Amino acid sequence: MAAFEQQEYQDRISAVKTLMQQRGVDTLWVTCPPNMNYLTGYDAWSFYVHQGVIISLDLDAPIWIGRHIDASAARLTSIVNSDDIVPYDETYVTGDKHPMEFVADVFKKHRLDKGVLGVEMDTHYYTAQAHAVLVAALPNASFEDADRLVNWVRIIKSPAELKYQTQAGEITDIAMQAAIDTIQVGTRQCDVAGVIFKNLISGHPDYYGDMPDYQTLPMGERTSAPHLTWTDEAFTAGSACTLELGANRYRYHAPLARTVVVGAVQDRLSNTAAYVNDGLHAALHAVKPGVRACDIEAAWRKSTEPHGIVKESRIGYSVGLGYPPDWGERTISLAPNDQHVLKENMVFHLMLGIWEEDCGYEISETFYVTKSGAECLSKMPRQLVVIDG
Repeated sequence: MAAFEQQEYQDRISAVKTLMQQRGVDTLWVTCPPNMNYLTGYDAWSFYVHQGVIISLDLDAPIWIGRHIDASAARLTSIVNSDDIVPYDETYVTGDKHPMEFVADVFKKHRLDKGVLGVEMDTHYYTAQAHAVLVAALPNASFEDADRLVNWVRIIKSPAELKYQTQAGEITDIAMQAAIDTIQVGTRQCDVAGVIFKNLISGHPDYYGDMPDYQTLPMGERTSAPHLTWTDEAFTAGSACTLELGANRYRYHAPLARTVVVGAVQDRLSNTAAYVNDGLHAALHAVKPGVRACDIEAAWRKSTEPHGIVKESRIGYSVGLGYPPDWGERTISLAPNDQHVLKENMVFHLMLGIWEEDCGYEISETFYVTKSGAECLSKMPRQLVVIDG
């Protein structure tokens, strides 16, 4: 059963087709897992093999193509008609044949092998080999890079999407608080990670969480790197760690970061935290419909630069429906060069990480844009967390 009503998927497909017409794309081959989910509801951990959804201006309904053992998942989770679930057999997995040869035959069967064919050239799971095989098998088609075409439709959330993302925020808070409550001298990092995953999946008393896309939990000097996970090292007096985690509710994520210190806090970290937290409030205060992404970053920079806080990477990005390895939407970045205008019901992860040579500090909020400003999905206090050591 799909996560949304049939009409919501039909509205999404209509919006994508409108953008396809504007871009001169006749048929779209969608291989990005969150985009497949967005358009059809298809939800399975099958993205390690080739699969995709056909959206065509000449077809009323989408076509799902994937491995034969995943066809049942398409029937159970998507709105795709049974006759439009088209699986390829195991010889395309274990033999010398490439699945894109099968895909090309489906295009030909439906007379979609001519005109402009849009493909997602920069998605994680559409490989160079897949593209080469598909191009060779469809010599009469004109290929167009339609990367992120669906992503830009996804960027404004419906009320139903915001409901799931808000629920994800509630689960994230539960997991973050459980992690903080677990940390003490002698606790291993991996045990804290186990508590996080347990709570992310157990979720809220009224609803569960799904497998998350991404979590980090570095400690000590490893906090100087943003994308490290955990070890079996135990916390000691003076240990600091950065927690970045995000619950997943029907694949909608609500990331959150906090920094935790056991025992006395060094002045350097305390000062950094104070300045960064001020910058966080300044950036959130700047949020409203009609401002540009770069304006949010400018508000942050105006607050923090006088204190010597320099962040060369972006301070945030649009976030929502995701599959590994990323919960970001790969559209708008809160960065100095991004001129895109914020609109109501866009959702962003405002991620303020300062990573120096031997230590780091992280704090973040996921928010959506309302008529009056930013509505954060987390209720956790915005502060450096200090635990008695």
